[in-house]
Amino acid sequence: MGAPVTSLPRASGDLLADRRADYAEMLFASGDHSAAAEIMLGALELAPGWVLGWFRMGEMHEAAGDIPAASEAWRMALKLDPDDRTGAALKLELAGEAPSSSAPPSAFVEELFDQYAGNFDASLVGKLAYRVPELLAEAIARQGRGRFGRAVDIGCGTGLMGEQLRPFCDRLDGHDISAAMLKKAAARGCYDRLVKSDLQALDLEPASTDLVTAADVFMYLGALDGIVARIAAWLEPGGLFAFSVERHSGPEDFVLRPSRRYAHADAYVRRLLDGAGLAVASFVAAAIRMDRGEPVEGLIVVTVKR
Repeated sequence: MGAPVTSLPRASGDLLADRRADYAEMLFASGDHSAAAEIMLGALELAPGWVLGWFRMGEMHEAAGDIPAASEAWRMALKLDPDDRTGAALKLELAGEAPSSSAPPSAFVEELFDQYAGNFDASLVGKLAYRVPELLAEAIARQGRGRFGRAVDIGCGTGLMGEQLRPFCDRLDGHDISAAMLKKAAARGCYDRLVKSDLQALDLEPASTDLVTAADVFMYLGALDGIVARIAAWLEPGGLFAFSVERHSGPEDFVLRPSRRYAHADAYVRRLLDGAGLAVASFVAAAIRMDRGEPVEGLIVVTVKR
């Protein structure tokens, strides 16, 4: 999996630069996006190595409608941080300044969820009406399988899915890229084992489990071919794989949305599952959370290993 990536400094380390950045944020909040970007540039002249400052200035230019200036700032953030913990490459892709990607940088996902862990449950469940763990648990229960000997929850986060799975699993393992998320999951006490894992590289023993879940995980992967094939190999014959995706209704297999999350087409998901030897047991459209006051449509899917 490689060495862990350290978190980016939230401040520049230069007192005057930080004061200018705070003033830029005040202007931004008031709606004066161009002036905010100009003041942020002044901060960056004092602290030119501040990765998050360059990324934030890109967002300010973006809000002001100056996409060329935004792209220049994001390219600087990427130059300073080749691991791309800010996800600048995804912003460049959305701006049409970089080719389409099949997955985000792992360092970006790790940074995102390490920073989000403290407020994750309150924000996602309390404010955004996140429903995927409950919907997946209900879909699994409808299969009438009773108990599972070993379940694996990939992208387990703070353990919201694990709480749903625990009552009907003899053994439950959780995998996540974020150490901060895993700490929260451990506090819940619903997993037998927790492992820090990069989903893009994760592999388990063949035919070693009878249930795999991925709740709100594939939104951070574009191409699903590799991971679906690997999960199918992990399952015993007759084992279940239950997961969610954000739903995409266009002709593309998947698209990167402005949220920097991927959405997947029904036909693409069905084609991958069939090719991996996974028979669809349940394939249901549902509102999985809210975003800016609007429901986000997703798919709640349960499959069976042939």
